[in-house]
Amino acid sequence: MAEAQYSVASQDSLVKVLMSRHIAISQVKRSMPGYRVQIYFGSQRAKATEVKTEFLQLFPKTGAYLSYQQPNFKIRVGDFKTRLEAMKFLKEIQSVYGGAFLVKDDVKLPTN
Repeated sequence: MAEAQYSVASQDSLVKVLMSRHIAISQVKRSMPGYRVQIYFGSQRAKATEVKTEFLQLFPKTGAYLSYQQPNFKIRVGDFKTRLEAMKFLKEIQSVYGGAFLVKDDVKLPTN
C-alpha cells in the first residue's frame, strides 16, 4: 500500500514539474493555439498594408497581423481562444470583408 501512495506522490510532483515547464515555455513564446480571421490574401504588399490600415481604423481594439508566405501576403485579425469567439467576430465583419474566413493560428496570450 505504501508503494502505491509513493507512486501517486511522485506522479503528482512530475505533473507539477511538467506544468511549470509548459507555463514557462508559453510565457517565453507569448502565444497559444487559437483562431484568427483572414481578411486578405494576395501578392501585393501595398494592398495588404492598405487593408490592414483600413481594418485598424474600423476596429482599433482588434489586433491585425501582416505575414508573408512566399509569394503572398496575408492579413489575419483577432486573437481568439475559441472557434465560437472567432465566428462571432467573423459575422460582425462579413459585411465589410465578404471573403473573410476562420483560420487556426497561434494567437497572443491574453493580458491580465
